[in-house]
Amino acid sequence: MATLARAFRADHLHVTDLPYRFSSWGLDHPDNVRLWVNAEGRLMAWAVMQTPFWTIDYACRPDVEENLYPQLLAWADRRAQEILDTPSGRPAWFVNVFASQAGRMRALEEIGFASQANVGEDSWSKVLMQRSAQSLIADCALPAGLIIRPLDGRATSEIEAYVELHQTVFETRNMTVEWRARTVRQPDHVPALDLVAVTPEGRFAAYCIGWLDKTEQEASGQIEPLGVHPDFRGLGLGRAILSEALRRLHHHGAGKIYVETDNYRNAALELYESAGFRVIQDVLVYRKDYAGA
Repeated sequence: MATLARAFRADHLHVTDLPYRFSSWGLDHPDNVRLWVNAEGRLMAWAVMQTPFWTIDYACRPDVEENLYPQLLAWADRRAQEILDTPSGRPAWFVNVFASQAGRMRALEEIGFASQANVGEDSWSKVLMQRSAQSLIADCALPAGLIIRPLDGRATSEIEAYVELHQTVFETRNMTVEWRARTVRQPDHVPALDLVAVTPEGRFAAYCIGWLDKTEQEASGQIEPLGVHPDFRGLGLGRAILSEALRRLHHHGAGKIYVETDNYRNAALELYESAGFRVIQDVLVYRKDYAGA
């Protein structure tokens, strides 16, 4: 599944960070994952009902997309209705597409999804940003007493501390100990790129995971996720841990580094822009409601 997305990186929003997404509990239920193969057994497309993200993840070969993408959406639409009243269900599901992918947008609209780019106060869209290895990485001072170091993925206490921090940052309990423990067992996980900022008392104040894809001639990286505890915001800690992650990614050979963010979160956009990231794709978010279907 990851190999298919990597083969057509320009067509897909999630590529380098797939190990993180494949570790989620959304894949605990095999019926929430669908594969499409040809007569020779070659993978043509896949889709995942990513319950923690309320999102349908997917990848599809461009040479079969015209016929297969509508089939992919039709399966996801049926599955969303089937699981509505189960722990895997959600009252609404979202699909991300690049603003240039007119064919995908038409297919989404034909099945009842609608863009959230201009729906008033709750409008929602995203951007995919990229940073070149040629950009300088600014030195960032840490708040007094804090250090940045790799997470100890072998220690249950560290996994639990990370999960507590993640849940606080995103104000949701979607992140679980099982999900986080699976990320450190992924073949593509690089321990040195899995960072936490720690106080002298041992409290986790921030985190940032860098993912590395070495399947191409020039390795690429991605930041996913990054967060700072509310008690430590406004101190430059997000900038400091991001800068350290970037330095380590470049040290491991990443020529280009990506990050995805909501374009209405000005603080996040400003942080990534100040670190040398530039928007390379506008991302539209499509939504369909299923509550009461």
